[in-house]
Amino acid sequence: MEEQEREISDIDPPDHPSEAENGVMLVVSHSRDRGRAPLSVVLATVLYCAEFVSAAVLSSMYHKTDDEIWMSFTITFMLVPAVLTQLALTFIHRDVGRDRPLVLLLHLLLLGPVIRCFEALIVYFKAGKKEETYVTLSRKISLKKGRKIPMEWEIGQSERTLAAHRNAFKRTAVIQAFLGSVPQLTLQMYAAIQEKYNQPARVVLMIINLVSITYGALVCSVLAIHIRYDDYKVRIRPAAYLCMTAWRGLEIATRVTVLVLFSTALTHWVILVGMANLLFFFFLPWAEFWAKKGSLTQGVERNFSNFGTVVVLTLFTLLYACINVFCWSAVQLDFTHRELIQRKQGWGRLALYYCGRFVENLVLIILWYFYKQDFYEYVCAPLLVVQLLIGYSLSVLFMLLFYQFCHPCRSLFKHNVHDCLRCICCQKGTSTRQNQKPSYSTTATMVLGAEEPLNPHPSEAPDLTSQLGERETDIVEDLTEAV
Repeated sequence: MEEQEREISDIDPPDHPSEAENGVMLVVSHSRDRGRAPLSVVLATVLYCAEFVSAAVLSSMYHKTDDEIWMSFTITFMLVPAVLTQLALTFIHRDVGRDRPLVLLLHLLLLGPVIRCFEALIVYFKAGKKEETYVTLSRKISLKKGRKIPMEWEIGQSERTLAAHRNAFKRTAVIQAFLGSVPQLTLQMYAAIQEKYNQPARVVLMIINLVSITYGALVCSVLAIHIRYDDYKVRIRPAAYLCMTAWRGLEIATRVTVLVLFSTALTHWVILVGMANLLFFFFLPWAEFWAKKGSLTQGVERNFSNFGTVVVLTLFTLLYACINVFCWSAVQLDFTHRELIQRKQGWGRLALYYCGRFVENLVLIILWYFYKQDFYEYVCAPLLVVQLLIGYSLSVLFMLLFYQFCHPCRSLFKHNVHDCLRCICCQKGTSTRQNQKPSYSTTATMVLGAEEPLNPHPSEAPDLTSQLGERETDIVEDLTEAV
């Protein structure tokens, strides 16, 4: 119930300053409103189908040219995320114990996202035709022109159903992106370099992979914002999405390119690099959990046994590790917390991640430069090295621009990026100022003021299946409505 109360559509609050100043809750009724179209569901379904079909076509071409190795890996990276997507949707909607043979059959045929998309569209087009009573209320603080307006939304049954579909597809989009699209993109780039030419079908698949990965990274970023500012009605504008798209796209593209180039020069060493990254991020949450001496019975679904809890948490951690190997996950796992995710943003860990990743990319690309193959004699290798480093630096720059100018809750920041950089410059210039002014270089550069704490909801522990998509992250809906 708590999850559904948080999943409401974004609506600009009416301008009633007198009521807000008097502390009166403003009620927004949706009894006759159809709400927003489930465009995120449609986008996730389109990406799933497009990637599956393009991978199947490319596999058939590999079969015709007797490229058995490329064909087998392409099929593997096509089927594994598809099967995981079917399992995730079935598990989230709890269809195993329900009498829905057609839906289960379509899931067996790997067409689960398609039928789920049609279900969401049917609910959307049926909504608003007749007045329906609300089933719950959701209270949020709306930020409008620097003012905090307490709002109260009525949630109808249709909105709850659409919110459940949106959140389910957000989880599957992340699974598809980092367990399917990332290895697929890496494989096809490596195959293109080894074969020294690019097929049109391969190029199409690589473009779809990159779009899918970027969309999955956007979901992670927006999810982190909704977790951090759970008490507020977060509305992300088109400029913020453009900035995040540039940030995530450049970060992922440069990271994958560096790994692929390194693998062409030192094939066996790239396995060591990848496994070291994966194991580090996999065991990091567990090490923190053991250090805090937490209990697995907190923050998980009550129906799970201890073994089932460990299995689900292991899969959850594996997805978290796969994300961090290629880009910043934007959230940190905390198995001692009831939501399994830390509310507070670790800015020190964020800075450490990007500094370490930049150094790692620099070392890998330099090693590739000295051990590159003869094929790269026709490529300006020094220029390529510089372009990759500049590309990753630009991704960090777009991240800083997002937090400085485009963050939806930047009015709540006590300090921002500009204040941090100015403080660092002052420290380097004058030693006396260092003793007079506090240093923000080792603390959060962007934190809430002390007078504005965020109060979590101390309710009973929610199900583990609702953690990844617990908050609504309506990317396409926000962008379309704002435009």
